[in-house]
Amino acid sequence: MLATGPVSKQTQLRAILQELIEKTLAPHAAIPPERKLMAKYGVSRSTVREAIRQLVEEGLLYRIQGKGTFVAGERVQSDLHLASFTEDMRRRGLVPATLLLSTSLIEAPLDVRAALGLGAGARVQVVERLRLAGGTPMALECGYYPAELLPNLGEHDLTRSLYATFATEYGLRIDNAEQAVWADAAGPEIAETLGVTAGAPLIVFRRTSSAGSAAVEYVTSWYRGDRYQIHMTLKLQHQL
Repeated sequence: MLATGPVSKQTQLRAILQELIEKTLAPHAAIPPERKLMAKYGVSRSTVREAIRQLVEEGLLYRIQGKGTFVAGERVQSDLHLASFTEDMRRRGLVPATLLLSTSLIEAPLDVRAALGLGAGARVQVVERLRLAGGTPMALECGYYPAELLPNLGEHDLTRSLYATFATEYGLRIDNAEQAVWADAAGPEIAETLGVTAGAPLIVFRRTSSAGSAAVEYVTSWYRGDRYQIHMTLKLQHQL
């Protein structure tokens, strides 16, 4: 039981959980369920939830909808370079995995046509996937691929590296891209898919990838801010 005094029970519980995270539990191990914490420390559900919420916001814990709350591992660091997610994670010693959430052949929206250089009425394969690293959800990805350039793409295994599929099945090797990066907060649907709370920080990448002069991919990826970070090396291009 926690003591009643000048230090609130929520603060005491948070300190106990932080010590458990740092000294006892392994990365990605589940913390005790709310009911056990309530019974062991004699606190209310709201006290438990507030302590856990703070630790989630600090990146020490993460939630997976319907499964529980887990100890966060170290953030995956990425240098900004042209590589598929699969290549990027393997290079860091992590096991990549992909869940195909949906795919369909549609008429390209205006922004997709502009990014891929397509005319009115052009069709694209839209592919939505959940990317995992070491079994942990890392990113949600929604990509558009020109059907004329990549016929029957939807019939291939879309859980493997698409860049590998482009090279082996279509003779298209991705060799250049333009990319924008910004921060955002997770909306309810993305949060549920990634196993984070609504409003959790995300790093968003929007990339148009090409093979030579042919635009092949227009994709937006939402990465968990508690599991991913970017490393950049900056050099002075001219004397001040």
